[in-house]
Amino acid sequence: MKARYACNSIEHANQRRRFLGSVLQGATVATGASLAGSLGLYANPVFAKQLEVDQKRVVVFNMAGGLSQLESWDPKPGTKTGGPFRAIPTSVPGIHVSELLPMTAKQMHHLCLVRGVNTSENDHGKGSYAMFHGRRQMPGGNFPKLGAVAARALVNDKNPLPGHVLITNGGSGGRNNDSAYLGPRFSSISLGNGKPPANTVRPKHITDQADQDRQNFRRKMNEKFLAKRRSAMTEAFTYSYEQALQMMQKRDVFDLSKEPAKDLERYGDHDLGRHCVLARRLLEKGISYVQVSHSNYDTHNENFNFHIEQLGEFDRAFSNLVSDLAERGMLESTLIVVLSEFGRTPRINHYYGRDHWGKSWSICLGGGAIARGHSFGKTNNEGTEVVDGQVDHANLFHTYMQAVGVNSTDSFDIDGREIPIADPASKPIEEILT
Repeated sequence: MKARYACNSIEHANQRRRFLGSVLQGATVATGASLAGSLGLYANPVFAKQLEVDQKRVVVFNMAGGLSQLESWDPKPGTKTGGPFRAIPTSVPGIHVSELLPMTAKQMHHLCLVRGVNTSENDHGKGSYAMFHGRRQMPGGNFPKLGAVAARALVNDKNPLPGHVLITNGGSGGRNNDSAYLGPRFSSISLGNGKPPANTVRPKHITDQADQDRQNFRRKMNEKFLAKRRSAMTEAFTYSYEQALQMMQKRDVFDLSKEPAKDLERYGDHDLGRHCVLARRLLEKGISYVQVSHSNYDTHNENFNFHIEQLGEFDRAFSNLVSDLAERGMLESTLIVVLSEFGRTPRINHYYGRDHWGKSWSICLGGGAIARGHSFGKTNNEGTEVVDGQVDHANLFHTYMQAVGVNSTDSFDIDGREIPIADPASKPIEEILT
């Protein structure tokens, strides 16, 4: 996949990739959707619906602070490091998770555990950077975050909605600076209060005609300027204005009150439950990357009591989202990632807490081209070492991209300079890709 600045239309990028993938896989339906895009048949409701289903997406759960693998994906009951919780069977024979995840256990046939993560990083900032960028943080180097890369590779140019959305407590629609050389067009927008982004309603004192005149004047001035000084940055600047106008027309997409009350109750009467319903809504509307935050798992004190409370929220909301994506036919096209910046120490400290641990921990994946009902990697009996299937942040980043049909070994073309999409010294985890 080449991201060429000179021609970045959906016909030459997204649809070409989808068409070639369909031919290789012999997928008749996907081929029909690809041809629909190429022939400009988006207005046809049948084709439009199929394009919505086939469009690749990513949803990431950031368990900020460092989720304990021993209280979630890789329990070690009955050992000196295991803590007080039992391991329970899941819907996949032979795979057990912590008893704090009973509802998620029933969805394990849709999921895949990666239990051999070793990033050797115990610093919050550096660990988070590695997991979301696929590379280590270095002076003088800045790479786009996972969401920006996913949006750049997967975004449908005809979709007026942003491709990179973060759902956090208090998010009000502001842009962030996390897309590096990919440009501001792919920077994230923060949401989280269950309402449309701020400033997406035209002031009442401005009439339709006055607003149209203002926009036409702006476009004429932009065209005059771009005729002499066109660049990726000026294109992004122009695009941001046009996208803002389109978002004003589509602001109901971000309005959580449009969702059934029974769904909000089913997911849980708390922020994470509401955020997961919003994530589902955004994914259904074709937004390419949605990230949900749940924190703070930095449990140096009272690790066990904290995980009882936090994972109670997560288990209910997450399991319902997985189930809904599967029932709505979206799991094949939606990659699910549950990650942290690192895990927690097998050793329990004198405050009944666990400290930072990047040497042997776990994440959870699902959907897309990820193998279902699978567990890859293994730690020893006390969880202190990876003994089989060791991977790191770079392997995971490659895997995320491959799971949504992006060739992670390819490069972006940035002003004539090719920059690898993922760390060229690494590779995906082939054992969990289908």
